[in-house]
Amino acid sequence: MTDADSTKPFTVAAESGDTITDVTLTGPDGRRVAGALDTGGHGWHSTGTLLPGTHYSARIAVADGAGGRGETTTTVSTKAPDALLTAALGPDLGQGTYGVGEPLTVKLSAEVKDPAARGRVESALTVVSTPAVTGAWYWVDGKELHFRPKDYWPADTAVQLSYDAEGRQIDGGLFGGAPAALSFKTGDRVEAIVDAASDEMTFKRNGEVVNSLPVTTGKPGFDTRNGIKVVLGQERVVQMSSETIGIAKGSSESYDLKVEWATRVTWSGEYVHAAPWSVASQGVENVSHGCTGMSTDNAKWFFDQVRVGDIVQVVNSHGHEMEPFGNGFGDWNVSWDDWLKGSALGKPVSTQGPAPAAQAAATLQPQV
Repeated sequence: MTDADSTKPFTVAAESGDTITDVTLTGPDGRRVAGALDTGGHGWHSTGTLLPGTHYSARIAVADGAGGRGETTTTVSTKAPDALLTAALGPDLGQGTYGVGEPLTVKLSAEVKDPAARGRVESALTVVSTPAVTGAWYWVDGKELHFRPKDYWPADTAVQLSYDAEGRQIDGGLFGGAPAALSFKTGDRVEAIVDAASDEMTFKRNGEVVNSLPVTTGKPGFDTRNGIKVVLGQERVVQMSSETIGIAKGSSESYDLKVEWATRVTWSGEYVHAAPWSVASQGVENVSHGCTGMSTDNAKWFFDQVRVGDIVQVVNSHGHEMEPFGNGFGDWNVSWDDWLKGSALGKPVSTQGPAPAAQAAATLQPQV
């Protein structure tokens, strides 16, 4: 048995006077590892990826220069990795249709700190979309990174995300684990702009104003966050308790209500929802504890018009800016220049996929 380093090519050298004519290196799944003969047949080296912690079988064919031929076989074992890096890909809901603000997310099984190792992770991630866009990865922390285009995804875009670092060294004894992939599409470009100064929501679909709705946002001390948020989920009825946002039970500001037609935009509890108790204030003043409230009919209409990944943007509020990460998807509040700084590779990437086979074949036709 021969020990091999999976980070380096496996090599075979001919004995004096012999010539190697062929080497077949096969993994446990029966797949051959690509390789190439050295000039003159004095050696052979693998060109395909060797997986760590794997046993291979090598069949070596030689000629002795006097007409004689022979074969020998050996087994090759690569060192087991210390750990395998796998990736959980998002959107978490998997395939389906999302809004144009939905970022791609990758949650890694182990922390990656080294900048060069992070670059290898980014290089193992492939985003393909139709139509193609310019986008970039951003490391939220050592175990999570997001991808977004420079601008929102175009409407009706098909998106594919894949991770394939299998067998490749990421950092020290950390190697790429099993591949993963997902695909989804975007729907219309839906944007709801909530003006906390005028207490009005302007609802746009594909750039056209569809509706204007009176709303109320957070009152002083509970001001709604400014900035761009992404719809995280929707609930027909949700129980809202003031204790979940730090308001003590029994205090003058406490509440415990069943709320209808609730569209969530932050994990901390900010929703767009029905607030029939504040209809008189909607379009007039801000009286909520941070959510965007509207009449029951208007909340149902909004609920029916949006999906996960759609954009809700709040302007002219006295609240703080939406957090970029950790409380939903505030990714779009990071400037493009700053977003690029969050990439280990430090550059944008195109999501242009490979040319169709017919087109590629046509391109390769010789000129006559």
